[in-house]
Formats: sequence, C-alpha cells, structure tokens
Amino acid sequence: MPSVARLLGLAFASADLLLEMDADRKVTFALGAAPFGDQSVQALMADGLGRFLTAPALANLKDAVAGLQPGRRNGCVVVEFAQGGWRRQAELSLFMLPDLAPAVSCAVRYTDAAWATGQPVPAAILDAAAFLDRAREVLSSKSEGLAVTFLDIDGLSQAQDAGIASGASVARIEAHIQAASIGSRSATRLEGDRFALLRDASQGDLSRSVRAAVENEGLSLNVRSSDQAVAAEASPLNTLRALRFAVEACLKGGIDTDPTEAFSRSLASTLKGAETFQAIVRERRFDLHYQPIVDLGTRSIQHFEALARFSGANGPANVIQMAEELGLIEEFDLAVAAKAFNRLRQPGSGLLTFAVNVSGASLTTDRYVQQLLSLTDAHADDRRRLIVEVTETAALSDMEAANRRLSVLRRAGIRVCIDDFGSGSAAFDYLRGLSVDAVKIDGRFVTDLETDPKSRTVIAHLVDMCAALKLETIAEMIETEAAAAILKEIGVTHGQGWLFGRATPEPKLDTGLNVTARRRGAVEQWG
Repeated sequence: MPSVARLLGLAFASADLLLEMDADRKVTFALGAAPFGDQSVQALMADGLGRFLTAPALANLKDAVAGLQPGRRNGCVVVEFAQGGWRRQAELSLFMLPDLAPAVSCAVRYTDAAWATGQPVPAAILDAAAFLDRAREVLSSKSEGLAVTFLDIDGLSQAQDAGIASGASVARIEAHIQAASIGSRSATRLEGDRFALLRDASQGDLSRSVRAAVENEGLSLNVRSSDQAVAAEASPLNTLRALRFAVEACLKGGIDTDPTEAFSRSLASTLKGAETFQAIVRERRFDLHYQPIVDLGTRSIQHFEALARFSGANGPANVIQMAEELGLIEEFDLAVAAKAFNRLRQPGSGLLTFAVNVSGASLTTDRYVQQLLSLTDAHADDRRRLIVEVTETAALSDMEAANRRLSVLRRAGIRVCIDDFGSGSAAFDYLRGLSVDAVKIDGRFVTDLETDPKSRTVIAHLVDMCAALKLETIAEMIETEAAAAILKEIGVTHGQGWLFGRATPEPKLDTGLNVTARRRGAVEQWG
C-alpha cells in the first residue's frame, strides 16, 4: 500500500497504538505501545488481535468493523485486552479510507493502567465533587494512618494546551496518581496543575514516583508534593469539612502555593468551632424567638415557630450548617426542643403551641426520638402542643427508618411538618416516604407570587396535591396583603411572614390582623 495513503489513514486519530487490518482482519501494520510492558507490537501482527482481546471485546470489534463504510469513522469501541493474568481497557477508533478499502485503520487509546486479574478495575481520576464523596466514604471507615496529599505538576496544563503533552500522556500520569491513592480511586485533579489524593501516610514522598511517570512521557516538569496527616483526635466530619474548604479554595484559585498550610489552618479552625458550638449547646447560650403562623381565613394564630438566635453569629443558617457538617446537630435540635417545651410549661402558656426544627441528620438514629419523648414524658399531655418541622438541609438517607421514628412521635401526640417544601431535590421523596400532618411551602415561591405566574401555578399544584393527601399547608415569607389574598384564593390554609409578625423574644398573641369577631389573641389548635 502507498505509504502516504497509509500515513493519511493513521493520522485520523491520536493514540497510544496505531494498527492497520486487512480484509481478513489480520493486523498488517502496528506502531506504538503494546497493551502490556513485556509485549511487543510485533506479536499483534504475528498472532492477531483475537489472542489479546477478551471474547466480548473481540465480538464488539467484529461488529464495529462489519458496519464500517469507506470514508466513515466508527465512533469509539470499548475493548479489554487480556494476557497472562493481566487486563487493560482501551478505546478503539476505526476508519476506512475509500482508496484503501477494505483495509481498516485503527487507533488504540488506553484508558487506564494494567491491573491484575481479580483486582478492582482502576478508576478514572475523579472530579472534585466525586472526590469529596469518596473522602466521606474513606473517612467514615479509616482515619488513623491516613494522609491528604496535594500534588503540583508545574506546567502540565500549559504543555497539554500546547499539544506537547498528549491526552494519552496526561491520562497515564493521572492513572499513576490514582493508583497511589486509597483503593486506587481516591484522587482528583483540582485546578490547573494541582492534584489531591487520599493515601496511606506511611507511603512516603509521592513526588519522586510521579516525576518518573512524567519523564516516561517525555516531559520535563517540576513535581512537588505536600502531605497532611489526618490527626487521630480529629473527627472524620471535621477532617472532611477542612478538606472541602481546601478543595474549594484550590478550585477558586484561593491557594497559591501551599494547600497543606491552608488545610491545617482550616482543620484547626473547624476543631475550634466545634468546641465553641458544643459549649454553646451544653450551656444553652442561645435564645429562642417566636414567629406566629396564622389561619389565612381568620387570621387567628395557630402556633409559633421557635427560631434559634446566636449572639455574634453571622446568622443561624451558617451555625446550623456547621453543626450538621460536624455531626453536632442532634444535640442542638434536642436543646432547642427542650427550651421550647420548658417555655410551653410556664404559667399562662396554656394556649401556646410551638414548632421546632429537626435536621434530617438527627433522624438517622433512634436517639433523637427517644430523648424528645423522655424530656416530655413528665407532661405527656402537652406533647400535642409541640410540632416537629423536618428540614431538608441534611437529606435523609434511610426514608423508611426516618418515617418509623417520626411515626413514634405522632403516636405520642407530637405533630410533624415538612419544612421548606419544594426547596430541594428530596422534597417529593419526603412527601412520599414520610407520614406527616402538614407541609410548609418554601418561601422562595411566595416572594415571587405577585409578579411570577409560574410561582402561583407551582403553589396551586402543591396545594392540590396536599389536599388530596389531607395535609395542611403553610406558606412562609408572606409580606403583603396581596400575596396573602392570592394564597388564600388558591387554597393555602395557613401563613407565616412579616405581614403577621416578626420573630420576637416572647410569643405575641395579637397579630393585629384578625378579620373575624374572635377574641384577639385566640390560638386555634391544629388538625
């Protein structure tokens, strides 16, 4: 065959291995790297691909070649090479030049390093989100002897952009880094030339072996690594939070030279924050403010939501998020419930009903329910004056178990509401999986109600669905009479927002907005 035509056919793909097959699918030309280090590409010509591909891979290749037309490329065929107890995955790109048909040009790109038969397949390097998920998995089962390694390969992205480093070369370097991580699947590429991985702290300096992998690709780049051992006294969640901070800072370009220092700084700050928060909860150094929820028809107060307030904090939402990430939210949820219930027991509070928030994270075990029933056990009749609002800030992982726990509360007389319904992807899972008494519609729909017809349509559909399930509906963040009128018209039964009153240190029994002849300050019972 003319060499110019042959080179033209091979030029259609950039790969680790270039092949040409004749009409009988015999390899007549091979150039590049064989699948395994001790193998010669000449063996592919002598013995054919059939000897080196797994049976499914060979079948895939035959089907792809059979459907190939002159002048057309056949996408990407995924195959698996196998030899002597070793395997390797690859992608094949096929092309048939019209003037060389039926000969087929084939470009092979290896997608991972070779692995021993029976061992897990090496995974591709993770993105940042998958890396943090993997970190949560690793930290939940192992923290002692674990290190977080940040690795810089200076100039790699520039070499990649300039075409000096091929995609296949970069993939092999990434595979080497991945192979050095826990389970060969705990590494990520952050921004530009920076990588992060979880690995055994006893493995020593990683930069030397990565530098050798870079040089094997014909590149001369500076490789630097820095290790941060995970402290034995640090909780997995604290470590994860610090790691998340460091990863996000890298992605934003917020760490210029030393991610390890930033990681250490974040971990220390996290540990201090955990200690401070635990002291606040233990000593009850937070306040409850009470915001009214009213019947939209009568404007009579139905109950109050008890909202936590912290002195000097940026906002309760930030504190709650930190508590969830550090695994401290259950103690806080119980402390809020205890404070609210004690206020219910004060003289003259017989008309009051309070709603308290509970994070999904607090419902992952039986302890929250057991403790809540225990602290209300001496006054069991007053449980009917307590409502639990389940928030979606930390999604429930076991809906069936959570529903079983909430059902225990409902049987004891404590009512249950889904908070901020519609705000997250798990909202409908909550509605389908949890037995509840009411749904609180996310305020973001309400704030746009007067100007956005879509918000009205969404709320109307939610109301219809809740009505069919015999659930009360509460709309929050109501600030105008116009919004209240629209919500009442489409069937929302109760409302909360500045129109009816802001959260105050003591529950105010008079909204000043009653539209019936009821005695002002009357409190209706729910359900």
